[in-house]
Formats: sequence, C-alpha cells, structure tokens
Amino acid sequence: MGRMMTSFPDDLVGAFQIEGEPVRGRLARLGPAIDEILNGHAYPEPVANLLGEACALAALVGSALKFDGRLILQAQGSGPVRFVVADYDTSGGLRGYCRYDDEAVAKACEGFLRPGARSLLGDGVFVMTVDQGPDMDRYQGVTPIEGETLALCAEQYFAQSEQTPTRVRLAVGQADDGDGPQWRAGGVLIQHIADDDARGSTQEAWDRTQALFETIGEDELIDPLLAGNTLLWRLFHEDGVRVFDPKPLSAVCRCSQQRIESVLKSFPADDRAEMVEDDGQIRVTCEYCSRVYTVAPDSLDEAAA
Repeated sequence: MGRMMTSFPDDLVGAFQIEGEPVRGRLARLGPAIDEILNGHAYPEPVANLLGEACALAALVGSALKFDGRLILQAQGSGPVRFVVADYDTSGGLRGYCRYDDEAVAKACEGFLRPGARSLLGDGVFVMTVDQGPDMDRYQGVTPIEGETLALCAEQYFAQSEQTPTRVRLAVGQADDGDGPQWRAGGVLIQHIADDDARGSTQEAWDRTQALFETIGEDELIDPLLAGNTLLWRLFHEDGVRVFDPKPLSAVCRCSQQRIESVLKSFPADDRAEMVEDDGQIRVTCEYCSRVYTVAPDSLDEAAA
C-alpha cells in the first residue's frame, strides 16, 4: 500500500506513482488561484473554461520540470478564440489569458452547452515551450489542434513529440461555498513508463490503469469536498498509490512598472507619441492580470537619452 498524504487541498500540484506498476502521474487542484486568474477578465463562460483548462494543464506538465524555468502552453487558431496561453513557473506561479471575438464566441455557443477547444480555436496549433532562462535555448514542441478538448491536444502532443503514452483529464467549473460562485479547476495526468528488459511488457498494466482512469468524473476533479488524495485512493486503491509531496500553486503575474517602461522604450518616439492619451499620459493594460500602468512620456524620453 502506498503512502498517502494527510491532505491535498486547493492550489497544489503533486506527483503520484501506482505501486508496482509502470504508471506515474500528476494531479492538480486549483481554487483561489484560478478564481483570481479567471476573474481578471470578463470572459464568457466557454472562454473562461478554456483558460481554466489551459492553466490546469500547464501546472500538470510544468510541475515535472527538473530545473528552474517556465512552461508556456499556448493554442492558437482561426476560430472565435484566437489565442489562449497559460504560463507556469517552477516556483508555482500561474498566469494566463485569452484573446477572442465576443460575437464569434456567442455564435459558436449556439446549440452547445459548452463548446470545446476545437470549436473555439478552429484550425491551428497546440504549442508547449520550455524556457530554461536567458542563458539557455528554449525548447518548443508544436502539434496540430486535432482533439475537441485541450486534454486530447495534450495527449496528441506527448504521443508525437515525446513518444510517451499519456492520458489527461481536465475540468473547470464554479462552486458556491456561501460567498458566491468561485471558479475551480482540476486535472490529472497519467503516463506509461516504457518497457525494459527487467519489466518486460507492461501493456496489460497500462490498459488496466487507463480503464480506471476512464471512470474519473469531471465533477470529482473540482469537488471542494473531495480531497485530491481521496480521489486518487478511490481510483487506484487495488494496486495502491504513492503520493509525493505536492507543490503550491498561486496566481502570479510578472508585469511591473519597470517592465512596461522597458517595452515602451523599445518603440520609436513617433509610435510612442501616438499612444499618448488626452491627459498627456500613456496607459498600458497587462493582458494577463488587467492591471493598468500609467507612464509619463517625458520619463521615457529622459531614459532613452
């Protein structure tokens, strides 16, 4: 029997291993962090759902990085949602945003309770970028958007880019604990460890684990009353499951006055002049967190000089 944690509350991502089987996985549970990210914009519900899934997926994949850096997950296409991005750093910080067309999203929702990634993004690409810092080259993997969900896109990515059999389940929804509706998100990922001479064929074990994985309900992934370790034990108690210490997750945006001014300085003076508003100031809104920065044009000219 595997060691079980006493608790797996919200805003955590953790690894687990099926005891004695060639299957490893990770579980992410998001509460206040995803609520802050999604409430930073007045997203239509299908768009908020897509971004919530992207953030949960970024945490699942990014938490496996063995170095300090970032995992940037993005999908872009020709559909009503042009772009969705989720950015995870190895300290546990998450941020994300969507760029979309309101009217086109509303039209895509006609006849759907909740349109999926393919309906919202259309033809396009699913991209994962690993950023190991300024002194290292970025690694980027790109696959077509072929599945109707981001979970299927991720499975296709791992199959093509890393040749690792992977299953992913994601869920986003709202729960009311008495203080009004709060966004929640969850995700679980399992991967098949490759055969080797010592283990021999492990396909039967992988097939059995996938059958158990298929029984996960979306409501279980976001149920505030169902602890993450309880969910894992419910799924894999016959074999036993070892759950490792989880990592905290939080909503963190890396924007700052200094960063915004640095970006503005990179524009030619004529372009900056066109950005000046009637009161003589330049205002820039962070796409991630919606914070508005006010910059005096003279300060940029003085710095540039």
